Amino acid sequence: MIFEDLKKYQFILASKSPRRQFLLKDLGLDFEVHTKDVDESFSDDLKAQEIPLYLCKKKADAFDGELNENTIVITADTIVWINGEVLNKPENYEDSVRMLKLLSGKMHEVYTGVCIKSKNKSKTFHSLTKVYFKTLNDSEIEYYIKNFHPYDKAGSYGAQEWIGYIAVERIEGSYFNVMGLPLRELYEQLLDF
Repeated sequence: MIFEDLKKYQFILASKSPRRQFLLKDLGLDFEVHTKDVDESFSDDLKAQEIPLYLCKKKADAFDGELNENTIVITADTIVWINGEVLNKPENYEDSVRMLKLLSGKMHEVYTGVCIKSKNKSKTFHSLTKVYFKTLNDSEIEYYIKNFHPYDKAGSYGAQEWIGYIAVERIEGSYFNVMGLPLRELYEQLLDF
């Protein structure tokens, strides 16, 4: 483990996302995956970063009363934000096509909210990355959806997949944030926690 001061802690990643699990493992943390069924609805009054901040805190609060002195739970939620609209995970093929057409040729924002919680304290933070997409044609969108099934991804795409290779012109901010976990920020927050 790379953080000597954190060896005394047991970490729980409350996420089924294989990408978050992969990233946290590569950061050097030993952790267990433990998730709770949490209602992920939110008020229409919430905008941009307020949405993932609210949801990651809600996911962490589901562990109230279960954490001991040396357990830290990490929760996260990622959204895509464009033209004042949130793009969560697509509901079906048609919704996936709609989202990718909306992103095509434009800049969108990816927000990830992260909550770090122990028995006695809690800290939430967010990361913002701006992603610029080239204009996609219908056959590129169809190929991506049919071959990569991006139904578990906010905005209906994974930057680490084929669509990221051909569509992302540039990003401003953390690439890992677009994958669902802003590693540099998480590392610094854990050291400070």
